[in-house]
Amino acid sequence: MNLKAIIMAAGQGTRMRSKLPKVLHPLLGQPLIRYSVETTTRVTGQRLVVIIGHGSDEVRKELGEQAEFAIQAEQLGTGHAVQQAASLLQGQADLVLVVAADMPLLTEATLRQLVETQKNNTGPLSMLTLLADEPRGFGRVVRDAQGRPQAIVEEAQATAEQLAIHELNAGAYCIRAEWLWDALTRIPLSPKGEYYLTDLVEIAVADGVSVQALTLEEASEAIGINTRVHLAEAEALLRRRINRAWMLAGVTILDPATTYIEPSVTLGADTVIWPNTHLRGVTRIGENCEIGPNTIIRSTQVGDGCKVLSSVLEQAEVEDGVDIGPFAHLRKGAHLASGVHMGNFGEVKNSYLGPGTKMGHFSYIGDATIAEDVNIGAGTITCNFDGKQKHPTVIEQGVFIGSDTMLVAPVKIGEGARTGAGSVVTKDVPPYTLAVGVPARPIRKLEK
Repeated sequence: MNLKAIIMAAGQGTRMRSKLPKVLHPLLGQPLIRYSVETTTRVTGQRLVVIIGHGSDEVRKELGEQAEFAIQAEQLGTGHAVQQAASLLQGQADLVLVVAADMPLLTEATLRQLVETQKNNTGPLSMLTLLADEPRGFGRVVRDAQGRPQAIVEEAQATAEQLAIHELNAGAYCIRAEWLWDALTRIPLSPKGEYYLTDLVEIAVADGVSVQALTLEEASEAIGINTRVHLAEAEALLRRRINRAWMLAGVTILDPATTYIEPSVTLGADTVIWPNTHLRGVTRIGENCEIGPNTIIRSTQVGDGCKVLSSVLEQAEVEDGVDIGPFAHLRKGAHLASGVHMGNFGEVKNSYLGPGTKMGHFSYIGDATIAEDVNIGAGTITCNFDGKQKHPTVIEQGVFIGSDTMLVAPVKIGEGARTGAGSVVTKDVPPYTLAVGVPARPIRKLEK
């Protein structure tokens, strides 16, 4: 059967009390809507339709070519929202999967199970339900004496007896397309002046066809986001899910409660993550690493056997066997080759440090290319900015840079050269030459 999906993302989300559309609020590093879009796309294997309304331009910009869009100009309820997709999907699908954009914890396995439930259903509709003591505003699932679903009653319209029901509507459906488009036209106007998608259950029962309910094994999957409190709850559950998966995959996480790993991060086996570590963006950590504590790594590639202690790495590349920190900062474009040591209170930006190079402490390296086995003394600064533009520094193999050296770019330090402590280097230093002073001058040749 040809399966298409609809993501409902048109609501204003007034309870978020924000100018940002609810579905674009960040959840563990990415907009809320991306979770439902990416999960549902994996299930269908096809481009989906997103119903947009409030903040439509921003949602379009976020998703781009990942989706087709249908506009719900007036927010007249969930039934009205799905109706907006008819022109895009009629005649294009056998089954339609309908999911709310504000339910990020629904898993691929659950949605696949819902689709299979409908494929085996002789009736036109299957829905997800959950059992919970806290209703969180969800509609109640009403069943007959034989346990067959008869209706979904919205909380605002429920009687006292119905409010006591613990089976709740999770808000995800798989529906036979041919029946759906006709049934949508038969949804009655609610007392609130809206058309509820939930009324499809009663319509199906009136048609004399069966409705199937798939009850979630893990009720937390159905957490919907209406407030920032819900957003924090969902993030805690998502972090727990991600951390557990990595621990089962062979990563040691010493304190999962204080470890923040975004979905786009990958980790190698036998790596140890210490408390209060934040791994963000498209970050890859290799095998047998020690990361943290108190470390932030964003969109950075880290090789095998590395140690990063109490440091910040952003859009950088770190090869195997590198030792960083504490209190080091790699900025965009930093590239540390294998075996580099970068000690405390060092900063590297848009620079390459070659294999085996040592940068002990209290130094800034910017817009530099440094060869292998170079020693960067404490307090070394590359003066790379003249107030208008950046300039490069080149340091060749085996150089020893003395403590408190200022390298005024553009400048090149030749192979095997040395600078004396406190030197201000304004001109190139030839290979195997010692330069000292302010400004630095060559004072003697060195043996190779």
